[in-house]
Amino acid sequence: MNGWLIFLIIAIVLGVILSNLLLLKQSAKHKIPDHIIKAVAARRLAEEQEAEKLETQNKKPTDD
Repeated sequence: MNGWLIFLIIAIVLGVILSNLLLLKQSAKHKIPDHIIKAVAARRLAEEQEAEKLETQNKKPTDD
């Protein structure tokens, strides 16, 4: 009985791993829509501009 339980657990684990790999392979074929790519690019640009703005506000004047 104990051997069957171990075999069953190993079979379930291997099945889950195999199904995840097949799902990953299938999802890699899908293309991301252009509007999502543009939205991500706009968001990154806004974040970079906000970071630059905060950096200039927090910059201390130097005594030269």
